[in-house]
Amino acid sequence: MSDETLRRIVENTWHALEAEQASSERRLRATPLPIDTEQGPVSAAVDHDGFRHLLIPVPANRKIRSSPDGPVLRLSKRALEDADSYQSYADLMLLEGDFGDLFTELCVDVLAATRESPHTPVKALYGVLDRWKALFRAQGPLLTPEQIAGLFGELMVLKRTLEMDPSAHRLWRGPSGHRHDFWGGATAVEVKTSASAQGRRPRIHGLDQLEAPTGGDLWLVWFRLQRVTAAGVGIGFTELIGQTLQLCDDERALLDLLAEAGCRPTDTDRYHEIRFSVGEERWYRVTPEFPGLTGEALASAGLTTAALDVAYSIDLSGEPPVSLHSHEVPAVLERLTQEPA
Repeated sequence: MSDETLRRIVENTWHALEAEQASSERRLRATPLPIDTEQGPVSAAVDHDGFRHLLIPVPANRKIRSSPDGPVLRLSKRALEDADSYQSYADLMLLEGDFGDLFTELCVDVLAATRESPHTPVKALYGVLDRWKALFRAQGPLLTPEQIAGLFGELMVLKRTLEMDPSAHRLWRGPSGHRHDFWGGATAVEVKTSASAQGRRPRIHGLDQLEAPTGGDLWLVWFRLQRVTAAGVGIGFTELIGQTLQLCDDERALLDLLAEAGCRPTDTDRYHEIRFSVGEERWYRVTPEFPGLTGEALASAGLTTAALDVAYSIDLSGEPPVSLHSHEVPAVLERLTQEPA
Protein backbone atom coordinates (compact mmCIF):
# COMPACT_ATOMS: atom_id res chain seq x y z
CA MET A 1 0.00 0.00 0.00
CA SER A 2 1.45 3.36 -1.00
CA ASP A 3 1.60 6.34 1.33
CA GLU A 4 -0.86 8.16 -0.92
CA THR A 5 -3.39 5.33 -0.54
CA LEU A 6 -2.81 5.31 3.21
CA ARG A 7 -3.28 9.09 3.34
CA ARG A 8 -6.58 8.83 1.49
CA ILE A 9 -7.80 6.09 3.85
CA VAL A 10 -6.88 8.14 6.93
CA GLU A 11 -8.59 11.29 5.63
CA ASN A 12 -11.75 9.43 4.58
CA THR A 13 -11.90 7.66 7.94
CA TRP A 14 -11.69 10.91 9.89
CA HIS A 15 -14.30 12.58 7.70
CA ALA A 16 -16.67 9.66 8.30
CA LEU A 17 -16.06 9.76 12.06
CA GLU A 18 -16.60 13.53 12.19
CA ALA A 19 -19.99 13.16 10.52
CA GLU A 20 -21.45 11.90 13.81
CA GLN A 21 -20.53 13.21 17.25
CA ALA A 22 -19.37 10.87 20.03
CA SER A 23 -22.19 10.24 22.48
CA SER A 24 -20.47 11.72 25.56
CA GLU A 25 -17.35 13.63 26.63
CA ARG A 26 -15.62 10.44 27.77
CA ARG A 27 -16.25 8.48 24.58
CA LEU A 28 -14.50 8.25 21.23
CA ARG A 29 -15.78 7.16 17.85
CA ALA A 30 -13.03 4.92 16.47
CA THR A 31 -12.40 2.91 13.30
CA PRO A 32 -9.53 0.43 12.74
CA LEU A 33 -7.01 1.31 10.05
CA PRO A 34 -5.29 -1.30 7.80
CA ILE A 35 -2.10 -1.35 9.89
CA ASP A 36 -1.75 -4.21 12.39
CA THR A 37 0.48 -4.67 15.45
CA GLU A 38 0.91 -7.54 17.88
CA GLN A 39 -1.74 -5.89 20.10
CA GLY A 40 -4.22 -5.29 17.31
CA PRO A 41 -4.89 -2.70 14.59
CA VAL A 42 -4.04 0.98 14.79
CA SER A 43 -7.21 3.08 14.85
CA ALA A 44 -8.32 6.57 13.94
CA ALA A 45 -10.74 8.24 16.32
CA VAL A 46 -12.63 11.48 16.96
CA ASP A 47 -13.78 12.61 20.40
CA HIS A 48 -16.90 14.48 21.59
CA ASP A 49 -15.23 17.86 20.88
CA GLY A 50 -14.23 16.90 17.36
CA PHE A 51 -10.51 16.43 18.09
CA ARG A 52 -8.70 13.81 16.03
CA HIS A 53 -6.79 10.90 17.60
CA LEU A 54 -4.43 8.21 16.37
CA LEU A 55 -4.56 5.15 18.64
CA ILE A 56 -1.63 2.72 18.71
CA PRO A 57 -2.43 -0.41 20.76
CA VAL A 58 0.04 -1.21 23.56
CA PRO A 59 0.26 -3.75 26.39
CA ALA A 60 -1.49 -2.64 29.58
CA ASN A 61 1.80 -2.35 31.49
CA ARG A 62 3.57 -0.23 28.83
CA LYS A 63 4.51 3.30 29.90
CA ILE A 64 4.04 6.11 27.39
CA ARG A 65 5.96 9.35 27.16
CA SER A 66 4.24 12.41 28.56
CA SER A 67 5.43 14.49 25.62
CA PRO A 68 4.68 16.02 23.23
CA ASP A 69 2.24 17.88 25.46
CA GLY A 70 1.64 21.36 24.16
CA PRO A 71 -0.86 23.56 22.36
CA VAL A 72 -1.01 21.40 19.21
CA LEU A 73 -0.22 17.77 20.06
CA ARG A 74 -0.70 15.61 23.11
CA LEU A 75 0.53 12.07 23.68
CA SER A 76 -0.92 10.03 26.51
CA LYS A 77 -1.99 6.54 27.46
CA ARG A 78 -5.68 5.72 27.11
CA ALA A 79 -7.72 2.60 27.76
CA LEU A 80 -10.80 1.87 25.66
CA GLU A 81 -13.49 -0.67 26.41
CA ASP A 82 -16.43 -1.93 24.44
CA ALA A 83 -18.79 -4.85 24.88
CA ASP A 84 -16.16 -7.36 23.75
CA SER A 85 -12.72 -6.02 24.62
CA TYR A 86 -10.51 -3.82 26.79
CA GLN A 87 -7.36 -2.37 25.20
CA SER A 88 -4.71 0.19 26.14
CA TYR A 89 -3.42 2.65 23.55
CA ALA A 90 -0.80 5.29 22.98
CA ASP A 91 -3.12 8.16 22.10
CA LEU A 92 -1.71 10.86 19.80
CA MET A 93 -4.21 13.73 19.82
CA LEU A 94 -4.49 16.88 17.70
CA LEU A 95 -5.62 19.85 19.78
CA GLU A 96 -5.79 22.46 17.00
CA GLY A 97 -8.13 21.94 14.05
CA ASP A 98 -6.12 24.33 11.86
CA PHE A 99 -3.33 21.74 11.70
CA GLY A 100 -5.48 18.91 10.37
CA ASP A 101 -3.59 18.45 7.10
CA LEU A 102 -0.22 18.47 8.87
CA PHE A 103 -1.52 15.99 11.47
CA THR A 104 -2.60 13.70 8.64
CA GLU A 105 0.93 13.74 7.22
CA LEU A 106 2.36 12.99 10.65
CA CYS A 107 -0.04 10.09 11.16
CA VAL A 108 0.72 8.64 7.72
CA ASP A 109 4.41 8.65 8.68
CA VAL A 110 3.57 6.90 11.97
CA LEU A 111 1.47 4.30 10.16
CA ALA A 112 4.17 3.66 7.57
CA ALA A 113 6.80 3.25 10.32
CA THR A 114 4.48 0.93 12.26
CA ARG A 115 3.90 -1.16 9.15
CA GLU A 116 7.68 -1.69 8.96
CA SER A 117 8.00 -2.43 12.71
CA PRO A 118 4.76 -4.09 13.84
CA HIS A 119 6.50 -5.67 16.83
CA THR A 120 7.65 -2.28 18.19
CA PRO A 121 4.91 0.22 17.25
CA VAL A 122 5.62 2.57 20.14
CA LYS A 123 9.27 2.85 19.17
CA ALA A 124 8.13 3.56 15.61
CA LEU A 125 5.82 6.29 16.94
CA TYR A 126 8.61 7.85 19.02
CA GLY A 127 10.97 7.75 16.06
CA VAL A 128 8.57 9.64 13.79
CA LEU A 129 7.75 12.22 16.46
CA ASP A 130 11.45 12.80 17.09
CA ARG A 131 12.20 13.22 13.39
CA TRP A 132 9.39 15.74 13.02
CA LYS A 133 10.60 17.58 16.09
CA ALA A 134 14.10 17.67 14.60
CA LEU A 135 12.76 19.51 11.53
CA PHE A 136 12.16 22.57 13.69
CA ARG A 137 15.48 22.55 15.52
CA ALA A 138 17.88 25.28 14.51
CA GLN A 139 21.08 24.16 12.87
CA GLY A 140 24.28 24.83 14.75
CA PRO A 141 27.94 24.75 13.81
CA LEU A 142 29.24 21.51 12.35
CA LEU A 143 31.55 19.28 14.36
CA THR A 144 35.26 19.64 13.69
CA PRO A 145 37.19 16.61 12.36
CA GLU A 146 38.66 16.07 15.84
CA GLN A 147 35.19 16.20 17.43
CA ILE A 148 33.81 13.74 14.88
CA ALA A 149 36.63 11.28 15.57
CA GLY A 150 36.12 11.63 19.33
CA LEU A 151 32.36 11.11 19.03
CA PHE A 152 32.92 8.14 16.71
CA GLY A 153 35.01 6.44 19.40
CA GLU A 154 32.36 7.05 22.06
CA LEU A 155 29.65 5.69 19.75
CA MET A 156 31.72 2.54 19.18
CA VAL A 157 31.62 1.88 22.93
CA LEU A 158 27.98 2.94 23.21
CA LYS A 159 26.95 0.47 20.49
CA ARG A 160 28.50 -2.40 22.42
CA THR A 161 26.78 -1.42 25.65
CA LEU A 162 23.43 -1.11 23.85
CA GLU A 163 23.88 -4.61 22.46
CA MET A 164 23.99 -5.79 26.08
CA ASP A 165 21.31 -3.44 27.41
CA PRO A 166 18.96 -1.36 25.18
CA SER A 167 18.77 1.24 27.98
CA ALA A 168 22.55 1.67 28.24
CA HIS A 169 22.37 5.19 26.77
CA ARG A 170 21.84 6.25 30.40
CA LEU A 171 25.52 5.43 30.99
CA TRP A 172 26.79 7.79 28.29
CA ARG A 173 27.91 10.92 30.14
CA GLY A 174 30.35 12.44 27.63
CA PRO A 175 27.83 14.84 26.04
CA SER A 176 26.98 16.38 29.43
CA GLY A 177 30.61 17.22 30.21
CA HIS A 178 31.08 14.56 32.88
CA ARG A 179 34.74 13.82 33.61
CA HIS A 180 34.26 10.29 32.24
CA ASP A 181 32.55 9.39 28.97
CA PHE A 182 30.71 6.40 30.48
CA TRP A 183 29.82 6.12 34.14
CA GLY A 184 27.76 3.53 35.95
CA GLY A 185 28.59 4.41 39.55
CA ALA A 186 31.47 2.10 40.38
CA THR A 187 32.70 1.59 36.83
CA ALA A 188 33.77 4.30 34.41
CA VAL A 189 35.18 4.30 30.88
CA GLU A 190 37.10 7.14 29.24
CA VAL A 191 37.37 7.04 25.44
CA LYS A 192 40.28 8.52 23.48
CA THR A 193 40.81 8.52 19.72
CA SER A 194 43.64 9.47 17.38
CA ALA A 195 43.97 9.80 13.64
CA SER A 196 47.76 9.73 13.83
CA ALA A 197 49.50 6.78 12.21
CA GLN A 198 52.25 6.76 14.86
CA GLY A 199 52.41 6.68 18.65
CA ARG A 200 49.70 6.43 21.27
CA ARG A 201 49.47 9.79 23.00
CA PRO A 202 45.95 10.50 24.27
CA ARG A 203 45.17 13.99 25.49
CA ILE A 204 43.94 14.20 29.09
CA HIS A 205 41.71 17.06 30.20
CA GLY A 206 41.72 17.99 33.87
CA LEU A 207 43.28 16.62 37.04
CA ASP A 208 40.31 14.34 37.67
CA GLN A 209 39.85 12.64 34.28
CA LEU A 210 42.15 9.76 35.26
CA GLU A 211 40.68 9.42 38.76
CA ALA A 212 38.54 6.31 39.19
CA PRO A 213 35.08 6.51 40.79
CA THR A 214 35.22 6.25 44.56
CA GLY A 215 35.67 2.58 45.43
CA GLY A 216 35.46 1.63 41.76
CA ASP A 217 37.47 1.20 38.58
CA LEU A 218 38.30 3.36 35.60
CA TRP A 219 39.14 2.02 32.15
CA LEU A 220 40.68 3.99 29.29
CA VAL A 221 40.03 2.81 25.74
CA TRP A 222 42.17 4.15 22.92
CA PHE A 223 41.20 3.92 19.24
CA ARG A 224 43.44 4.60 16.25
CA LEU A 225 41.14 5.71 13.43
CA GLN A 226 41.86 6.05 9.76
CA ARG A 227 39.66 8.14 7.48
CA VAL A 228 38.58 6.10 4.45
CA THR A 229 36.64 7.04 1.33
CA ALA A 230 35.78 3.73 -0.35
CA ALA A 231 32.20 2.56 0.12
CA GLY A 232 32.01 -0.69 2.06
CA VAL A 233 35.31 -0.06 3.83
CA GLY A 234 35.20 0.69 7.55
CA ILE A 235 32.01 2.15 8.98
CA GLY A 236 30.25 5.42 8.21
CA PHE A 237 29.78 8.00 10.95
CA THR A 238 26.05 8.34 10.24
CA GLU A 239 25.81 4.56 9.78
CA LEU A 240 27.14 4.09 13.31
CA ILE A 241 24.66 6.65 14.62
CA GLY A 242 21.85 4.73 12.93
CA GLN A 243 22.97 1.46 14.49
CA THR A 244 22.94 2.93 18.00
CA LEU A 245 19.49 4.44 17.45
CA GLN A 246 18.18 1.08 16.26
CA LEU A 247 19.56 -0.68 19.33
CA CYS A 248 18.40 1.93 21.85
CA ASP A 249 14.97 1.55 23.45
CA ASP A 250 14.44 5.33 23.63
CA GLU A 251 15.53 7.04 20.43
CA ARG A 252 14.49 10.49 21.62
CA ALA A 253 16.75 10.29 24.65
CA LEU A 254 19.66 9.24 22.45
CA LEU A 255 18.91 11.93 19.87
CA ASP A 256 18.98 14.48 22.68
CA LEU A 257 22.36 13.17 23.82
CA LEU A 258 23.68 13.38 20.27
CA ALA A 259 22.42 16.94 19.96
CA GLU A 260 24.07 17.78 23.28
CA ALA A 261 27.30 16.40 21.82
CA GLY A 262 26.88 18.78 18.87
CA CYS A 263 25.51 16.27 16.36
CA ARG A 264 21.98 17.40 15.48
CA PRO A 265 19.61 15.28 13.39
CA THR A 266 19.28 18.12 10.88
CA ASP A 267 23.04 17.95 10.25
CA THR A 268 23.48 14.22 9.68
CA ASP A 269 23.33 14.45 5.88
CA ARG A 270 26.36 16.72 6.02
CA TYR A 271 28.39 13.92 7.63
CA HIS A 272 27.22 11.24 5.20
CA GLU A 273 30.57 10.81 3.43
CA ILE A 274 32.64 10.44 6.61
CA ARG A 275 33.91 6.89 7.20
CA PHE A 276 36.55 5.43 9.49
CA SER A 277 38.36 2.15 9.81
CA VAL A 278 39.65 1.16 13.25
CA GLY A 279 43.34 0.40 12.94
CA GLU A 280 43.93 -0.29 16.63
CA GLU A 281 41.93 -0.60 19.84
CA ARG A 282 43.43 -0.88 23.30
CA TRP A 283 41.79 -1.04 26.71
CA TYR A 284 43.70 -0.14 29.89
CA ARG A 285 42.77 -0.35 33.54
CA VAL A 286 43.76 2.96 35.13
CA THR A 287 45.67 2.05 38.30
CA PRO A 288 47.83 4.26 40.55
CA GLU A 289 50.81 3.21 38.41
CA PHE A 290 49.11 4.36 35.20
CA PRO A 291 50.86 7.36 33.63
CA GLY A 292 49.09 10.60 34.38
CA LEU A 293 48.64 13.58 36.64
CA THR A 294 45.74 13.63 39.09
CA GLY A 295 44.59 15.71 42.02
CA GLU A 296 44.63 12.61 44.21
CA ALA A 297 48.27 11.90 43.35
CA LEU A 298 49.27 15.48 44.07
CA ALA A 299 47.45 15.43 47.40
CA SER A 300 49.14 12.12 48.35
CA ALA A 301 52.50 13.77 47.64
CA GLY A 302 51.62 16.64 49.94
CA LEU A 303 51.12 19.11 47.10
CA THR A 304 48.17 21.40 46.65
CA THR A 305 47.23 23.22 43.48
CA ALA A 306 44.58 25.65 42.35
CA ALA A 307 45.40 25.09 38.68
CA LEU A 308 42.43 25.21 36.33
CA ASP A 309 41.90 23.95 32.76
CA VAL A 310 44.80 21.52 33.02
CA ALA A 311 45.43 19.52 29.83
CA TYR A 312 48.35 17.24 29.03
CA SER A 313 49.29 14.17 26.97
CA ILE A 314 50.38 10.74 28.14
CA ASP A 315 52.48 8.24 26.21
CA LEU A 316 51.09 4.72 25.87
CA SER A 317 53.42 3.71 23.03
CA GLY A 318 55.29 1.12 25.08
CA GLU A 319 54.64 -1.27 27.96
CA PRO A 320 53.85 -0.93 30.77
CA PRO A 321 51.01 -0.21 30.98
CA VAL A 322 49.77 -3.46 29.47
CA SER A 323 46.42 -3.41 27.68
CA LEU A 324 43.67 -5.97 28.13
CA HIS A 325 43.27 -8.95 25.86
CA SER A 326 40.31 -8.51 23.52
CA HIS A 327 38.41 -11.36 25.19
CA GLU A 328 38.54 -9.47 28.52
CA VAL A 329 36.75 -6.36 27.23
CA PRO A 330 33.16 -7.75 27.23
CA ALA A 331 33.41 -8.38 30.98
CA VAL A 332 34.20 -4.70 31.55
CA LEU A 333 31.21 -3.61 29.47
CA GLU A 334 28.95 -6.16 31.12
CA ARG A 335 29.94 -4.88 34.54
CA LEU A 336 29.26 -1.32 33.40
CA THR A 337 25.78 -2.11 32.01
CA GLN A 338 24.77 -3.95 35.17
CA GLU A 339 25.22 -0.85 37.30
CA PRO A 340 22.20 1.36 37.98
CA ALA A 341 23.85 4.64 36.93
